[in-house]
Amino acid sequence: MQIGFARSAVVLGLLAAVGPFAIDLYLPAMPEIVQSLNTDDAAAHMTFTVYFIAFGVAQLFYGPLADRFGRKPPVFLGLVIFIIGSILCAMASDVSMLTLGRFVQALGAAAPMVIVRAVVRDLHTGTEATKLMALVMLVISISPMLAPLTGSMIIQFGSWRLIFYALALISLAAMVQMAFLLPETLPDNRRARIDPVAMIRSTVYLLRDGKFMGLTLIGGFSLASFFVFIASAPLVYMTQYGLTPTTFSLVFAVNAIGFFASSQFAASLGQRFGMGRVALVAVFGFAAATSLLFVLVWAGFDDLWVLMALLFIGNSCLGQVIAPTMVMALEDHGEHAGMASSLGGTFQMVAGGIMILICSPFFDRTALPLVGAVAACALTALVIALLTLRSEPAGKEAGT
Repeated sequence: MQIGFARSAVVLGLLAAVGPFAIDLYLPAMPEIVQSLNTDDAAAHMTFTVYFIAFGVAQLFYGPLADRFGRKPPVFLGLVIFIIGSILCAMASDVSMLTLGRFVQALGAAAPMVIVRAVVRDLHTGTEATKLMALVMLVISISPMLAPLTGSMIIQFGSWRLIFYALALISLAAMVQMAFLLPETLPDNRRARIDPVAMIRSTVYLLRDGKFMGLTLIGGFSLASFFVFIASAPLVYMTQYGLTPTTFSLVFAVNAIGFFASSQFAASLGQRFGMGRVALVAVFGFAAATSLLFVLVWAGFDDLWVLMALLFIGNSCLGQVIAPTMVMALEDHGEHAGMASSLGGTFQMVAGGIMILICSPFFDRTALPLVGAVAACALTALVIALLTLRSEPAGKEAGT
């Protein structure tokens, strides 16, 4: 059974959006959660850190399961775990229970993300894979653009706890569409038995592959900048700039539009100029925009419109980084796409969680620590990109 290109993008995008939706939906409720659970900002940030790290580490297990049992069974397992975690969050009596629920949520949310990347690799390679990944990311864009707005609407009708019940229902819907709309893409003759020794060898091989690690870390620190922004933006925007949950959601959506709109040109630009060169130029632009923003805010120009404009430019550049680096990292590892996908995803998510943990003590509900952390991530990604991508060939061959 085969499915069309557009249908693949919609199905895979909706699956991949489950995890990000769990991040973005409760952003407008963060100040209310801090007050309701009688906690502080550092503890609230920890719910993000735990989520990202657990999300990353869990991918190590779903990759081998996907290579052994096919792509669909691990997704069903993950979505069931996600539902359990969502209910724990909704019933949380203190921040410790909320953090535990977020941990369980992340263990489940990792499955769709791993399997989506592996399915893309099953179906296509090169620029075709980049096109499909970009379309998947377009569907995922529903999350940062609509999830905060949806969350702000939900808390208008009740407690922040309703948000997590809504996430359980979203996961259930994802299970239904997975069952009926997505065929199995890994045939029996390509399935590999779970061999711990082979897994260790494969992991060591990937860790020693400089190109794979470089591309993974470029994507990791680039995504880390976005994760740091997500963790601190609600408290900064609604405290320093006095935005309501609804206006914050609109501003957040504007910042996300640049990223996902730009990502739709990644395949065509990569085919013309080479995916490596496009990603390198984009990382440079991202670092330049965020560094300029840090200097301006440090100098006292911390106007909301300046913040929005430069973050929009930076995120537009970021849209040319994520999809190409994901595709190039998996390009030479088709026989073990599940393991390569899970290992790459682990490094990327753990990088985000660690950056939040490192930066959290400096967050004070003002813009300076936020933009400083984002710029630090961008500059780190630029250094790695210069070491990894300078020798990438130009033109169509780079993506095929």
